[in-house]
Amino acid sequence: MTASASTISPPPTAEQYEEKEFGFWLYLMSDAAIFALLFATYMVMVGNTAGGPAGKELFSLERAAGETALLLLSSTAFGVAAVALSAGEKSRTLIWLLVTFALGSGFIFLEAGEFYGMIQEGAPPERSGFLSAFFTLVGTHGLHVSIGLLWIAVMIGQVLFKGLTAPVASRLMRLGLFWHFLDIIWVVIFSVVYLPGLL
Repeated sequence: MTASASTISPPPTAEQYEEKEFGFWLYLMSDAAIFALLFATYMVMVGNTAGGPAGKELFSLERAAGETALLLLSSTAFGVAAVALSAGEKSRTLIWLLVTFALGSGFIFLEAGEFYGMIQEGAPPERSGFLSAFFTLVGTHGLHVSIGLLWIAVMIGQVLFKGLTAPVASRLMRLGLFWHFLDIIWVVIFSVVYLPGLL
């Protein structure tokens, strides 16, 4: 009995939670550097259409605005989930996590439809430097959103079965940082890629 009790690890301390949060901030900074490189590449390649279609022929302001609205609303929903988490309200936390998941899934659905439509119109990534840079930048963001959706699904399961414990709350706060970071990156994509491409 004593031997088995000695193998049980003590609960994480506040300092350990802070270390995890600091490590996650380092990850976000490295991710920001990756996106900065992708933005720089896009800015260099945006004029290299190789005689193919440019953004003006391919982009839809309505679709881009719809994607932006969905992602901004999902970030707001996650904020409400974080408030519910702070208040210790499990059911409200779950509801708003589900709303966040639904809005994020809508974003991915619209983005996948955009990519499919562009490829059907004869504008695949290999068509030109502009399209390669566009698909890489926007696709990398979409991949991050998809990973975020998977993470949200896992956290919904943890809240359901483990409750709002300190480790679960810590993971949810890091997920919130990640999700809001993706929101900021998308606003930059909308401002740097879609608006100039359509004007």
